[in-house]
Amino acid sequence: MDPKTAQFQQFRPRLFGLAYRMLGTPVDAEDVLHEAWLRWHAQKVSALDDAEAWLVTVTTRLALDRLRRARTERERYTGPWLPEPARMDTGSPDERIERDETLTLSFLLLLERLAPEERAVFLLREVFDYSHAETAAMLGIGEAACRQRVHRARTRLREGRPRFQVDADTQRRLLQRFVAALEQPDLDTLRALFAEDAVHIADGGGRASATRRPLCGADRLARLYRQIARNIGAQRPRYELATLNGLPALLTWIDGQLVTATWIDIEADGEHIGAIHALRHPDKLARLRAVTKPTAAASLH
Repeated sequence: MDPKTAQFQQFRPRLFGLAYRMLGTPVDAEDVLHEAWLRWHAQKVSALDDAEAWLVTVTTRLALDRLRRARTERERYTGPWLPEPARMDTGSPDERIERDETLTLSFLLLLERLAPEERAVFLLREVFDYSHAETAAMLGIGEAACRQRVHRARTRLREGRPRFQVDADTQRRLLQRFVAALEQPDLDTLRALFAEDAVHIADGGGRASATRRPLCGADRLARLYRQIARNIGAQRPRYELATLNGLPALLTWIDGQLVTATWIDIEADGEHIGAIHALRHPDKLARLRAVTKPTAAASLH
């Protein structure tokens, strides 16, 4: 590996982590990194005072341009849009792309509340720990404007943030209870799993059967999942626990095909689901098959 490539690879985990959090899809993040690499390859590196800052600046601006285009496309998207999981490689802490709550699928969805510029300043300042001055310089804005956008982003995220954080073991246990309820779909049993104001969000993208808007309320969700369980019961679905972006999730397989990936947010008592997300889009699921890693207790049969 030549020195220029080696230097780019040194910063690649951070650049990917930034682009992925900006865009919510690994494919788009990889496209941004490819374009950043082309610009890096054409750049006279010896003329740079700070190679990392240059690469982060280029990656951020490329991701911003792509996110603005994606926002327009998502306005025409059929039904709700959900982010896609990314491969979580093992290795040094840097190579794990700062695995924390800002990389979970629920948090990536929460970032959709922010305007593209707000998303960029929030990630650079709050996740990657660049100063306000550094962040402002990377985005070509004044420091006062940067501080204002960070504050606005914090406020918006605080309003929509999942109310409670629960450990992975609790999420795994509740997903196992959810599967048991699906296998014997009793309305009361299903209803007992959900908080009174629980929300269901499904992404079929017009390519797979899915609710076209979020559904709210334990009663509605219980009826929905009882019907889903009855509809697919004869097809003998196979349920599997996997780790998606650092947290347990549920994969549903039928005849060897991945048909749904489900992840949840949990209430403070650890006994009720506050939000349930179902990824159904066939293209997203096809890419997901390459990044999933079953847990030690993957089989639920």
